[in-house]
Amino acid sequence: MLLPRIEKNYEKDFKNHHEHFFMLLIKIIGTLLIFLMTLIAGSYLFLKKSTTQEHTSFPISESLAAGVFLGMALMHMFNDASESFYRLHFHYPLAALLMAVTFLFLLWLEHLGRELTETKTQNENIFSILATVMLSIHAFLMGVALGLSSVLSVAIILLLAILAHKWAESFSLAIQIAKSHFNHRTRLLLFFIFAMMTPLGILLGGFSVHMLEKMPLLQPIFSSLAAGTFLYLGTLHGLENATLIKRCCELKRFYFVILGFMMMAVVAIWN
Repeated sequence: MLLPRIEKNYEKDFKNHHEHFFMLLIKIIGTLLIFLMTLIAGSYLFLKKSTTQEHTSFPISESLAAGVFLGMALMHMFNDASESFYRLHFHYPLAALLMAVTFLFLLWLEHLGRELTETKTQNENIFSILATVMLSIHAFLMGVALGLSSVLSVAIILLLAILAHKWAESFSLAIQIAKSHFNHRTRLLLFFIFAMMTPLGILLGGFSVHMLEKMPLLQPIFSSLAAGTFLYLGTLHGLENATLIKRCCELKRFYFVILGFMMMAVVAIWN
């Protein structure tokens, strides 16, 4: 009786160790890939000195990523945060509050940026800084979400969605920075700050996982903030150019939004 129990526990420990190793590997590889992709997307612009946004649109990958972000926000991050707050005896809907505040804050920043573009010549530098701040915030929280991921399948799908979204976002920000009147060193500094945000978020999220016993509120707070970020990215990021507004005019592309959402719905079965 004792031997089968020992063997069963050994197999369970081996499986957990094996999964933990692959999870760590995915996060390390993901950090490097995201950082390199961001630099490549921006360096092309700075080398070419281009100020147009041609060839920065990837409608199918962006549509798929929008569905993944939407599913990630509602079926994983928000759900996990709600359950964690409830276990910690917080019966007020803190997860919903933090998610909504993050969503509205990012949306407010985007509206503020649009207003600045109306007086573009006077506020080009201000708009570049604002764009860097706004994109850096949700780039950081995307990284936190990946760092907090404890399910291998969720981490892999999330990483692919971030990579699909990151290319166009990085290129677009680099274009905006290049249009500013800052010197070349300041432009590079702004873009480098943005490039570091997702890797830093992954590191913080991974570190937070090991701090959950001492600081149990970290996980639901970060998950709620990340849920608001993903909800924003999956719905109104870009306002009239958002995937759910512009891309969905073509039904074929909307099917990719549904596909991305369904992927996260299926993964939630085993989460």
